[in-house]
Amino acid sequence: MGRSNDEAAAALEEYADLFALTGGDAFRVRSYQKAAKSIAGFPEDLRSTDVRKIPGVGEAIAKKVEEFLARGSFRQLDDLRGRVPDGVRRLTRVPSLGPKKALFLFQELGIDSPDALAEAIRAGRLTGLRGFGARTEENLLKGIEQMEQSGRRVHLGIAMDVAERVMASLPAERIAFAGSLRRMKETIGDIDVLAIGPAGLMETFVRQPYVTEVIAHGERKTSVRTDRGIQVDLRVVPAESWGAALVYFTGSKQHNIRIREMAVKKGWKLSEYGLFDADDQVIASETEEDVYRALGMSWVPPTLREDGGEVQAALRGELPGLVTLEDLKGDLHTHTDLTDGIASLEDMVAAGAARGYAYYAVTDHAPDLAMQRMTLDKALEQRARLSDLQRRYPDMRLLHGTELNIAPDGSVDWPADVLAGFDVCVASVHSHFGQSREEMTRRFITACENPHVHIIGHPTTGKIGKRPPVDADWDAVFRAAARTGTVMEIDSYPDRADLPSDLVRLARHHGVKFSIDSDSHAIPHLAHQRFGIGIAQRAWLTTEDVVNTWPLERLLAYLDRP
Repeated sequence: MGRSNDEAAAALEEYADLFALTGGDAFRVRSYQKAAKSIAGFPEDLRSTDVRKIPGVGEAIAKKVEEFLARGSFRQLDDLRGRVPDGVRRLTRVPSLGPKKALFLFQELGIDSPDALAEAIRAGRLTGLRGFGARTEENLLKGIEQMEQSGRRVHLGIAMDVAERVMASLPAERIAFAGSLRRMKETIGDIDVLAIGPAGLMETFVRQPYVTEVIAHGERKTSVRTDRGIQVDLRVVPAESWGAALVYFTGSKQHNIRIREMAVKKGWKLSEYGLFDADDQVIASETEEDVYRALGMSWVPPTLREDGGEVQAALRGELPGLVTLEDLKGDLHTHTDLTDGIASLEDMVAAGAARGYAYYAVTDHAPDLAMQRMTLDKALEQRARLSDLQRRYPDMRLLHGTELNIAPDGSVDWPADVLAGFDVCVASVHSHFGQSREEMTRRFITACENPHVHIIGHPTTGKIGKRPPVDADWDAVFRAAARTGTVMEIDSYPDRADLPSDLVRLARHHGVKFSIDSDSHAIPHLAHQRFGIGIAQRAWLTTEDVVNTWPLERLLAYLDRP
């Protein structure tokens, strides 16, 4: 899929936001958002297709997209960008502050940035304004703080996209990303890329079309800002130091301190150039394995390098066999165009088969998510279509599932006799995110205790940079899940990354099992599974912990248990 798809979708999203901000018709706002979603999830490159073929793209939107492809923007977007101050747009990124309120604050009080909003709340200027009670003010302050903390950090999907684009554009003999991206952290600040390459490599790098600013330009290290706002540091390293450089620049800092101390105890020194003895003779440097082996350890997978016991385990030769992408035998949370996905049932199933899966679950939304207009009749009709499709895929078992909504009291959409007809039931929180810790904890435990609920989907409900996680007593929730055998999901969608790795570790400690799912709403999303695997590895998970690495019989027996 071409990058033009993502960029055109982002432009339509931005237009929809600005249109909403200027009081545009809600129906048209939704149609632009829908078209953006369709374009982002369209499996072919926009430049080689007629955009009018894409679901939800009518003539007016098609013209805007064509203008965007020709010149990188379109007239109506330029116009709205001129009318809405940048600060007001930044305001709309504050979690829980919608476009209407943002514009109201700007017009009535001249508030034109998140900082100005925080100041106004503290000075009591919002007191008494309709729709801005004490609870709202508190949530807004929390949201602003969260935005500041995430700062320039982006989710793994954006960072990986930038890193892979950089690597593909450079004629290096050898090239790899390092840093927190290689450790698969859920959010990334800067991207570190290491290369062994020809003399003109840095010149080629700074001339790339994705570079918007050159921050520092040298022979050994060059830093640029890219069109996604992310800084990329490219380092050229000597071929003989490749392994040592990769260890050093992958980190984490704490992991590196730990192994440097081990070298020092032996009278050696470890740097980005190699492991040296007291006489400055190289002991190891060419590969990471050489460096770790010389220190008396097995190689440590990058996802474990956080000084969380991995060094001691590697010294004892007791590192776990981590779950890998190849271990996944299926996906237990996917959507189609019956609800809010954009691809048909047939196309999604074909894409699952193309990944070599042994089983594939279709879990469209249940009726309580009212905007999806789901009914039991539609679900049963889908089940019949799925059973017809099954004949075309003798090697992949098709599972008919549903994504239920966990109501504020912990109940779910359909009655028990209807739920019993589904092969897999994912239950997720989609509303009332602001419940108290006690209410939210009770809500999850009640869902876990429902014998028809197999998996809790994206449990914290957080969206990176957009919505904070809900507040729950996770120890209590995971204890309940372990007792009832309810699976906790690792939603691989990079802006969700939910459960995050620290909570996965906590859940595992309680004996919980996990499913790593794509939550796909389009064919390209199926590839997000690599991000979920990164989270699972950071939490030390093996195939024993992840139910969708199990053979079909074992999985179904686990889901069916009383």
